[in-house]
Amino acid sequence: MSLKPYSTLTDYITGRQVPNVGAEENRQAIERYLVEEKGFAREEIDVDVDLELTIKGDVYRSQLDLVVSGDGGDHAAMVVKCCAGSLASRQREVISAARLLKDYQLPFAVVSDAKSAIVLDTISGAVLGKGLQAIPSKAEIQTKMKSARLVPLPAERREKEKLIFRTYDRDNVNVGRNL
Repeated sequence: MSLKPYSTLTDYITGRQVPNVGAEENRQAIERYLVEEKGFAREEIDVDVDLELTIKGDVYRSQLDLVVSGDGGDHAAMVVKCCAGSLASRQREVISAARLLKDYQLPFAVVSDAKSAIVLDTISGAVLGKGLQAIPSKAEIQTKMKSARLVPLPAERREKEKLIFRTYDRDNVNVGRNL
């Protein structure tokens, strides 16, 4: 079985060639927006961040679209899921990712299609804002990280979050890592 042909794009953050599949054009627009409108340095945005989870003895590997620090790269503060469809259908996935990525829960989880966004509080799951303008700026991230208590996810909750993340993530079939 041969793969459908695809074009490539130059990633705005890394400068690498990436397959133009799924929500890639949306991701490029969000990367540009974070740098040009929200004040982040390219070095504060990581692309295709590896996430490896062990679930009942099996290793599950995935990648997160964008992870943003805003404090020079010392502490991840926000996971951004770029999608091409319904934003609401990806909220739970990005919250789980923000809870699982580090040994603390990142303060913000964002899902965006580059036209709009939903910004979520990772710990409570509450919607903090809607629209691109609701995405925290570098200054807002810096302020939040100075006063934030970086709370770990309780071990018993962590196992449940892994299952939730994997369930949603398996639906991401039209992504570069699956080519």
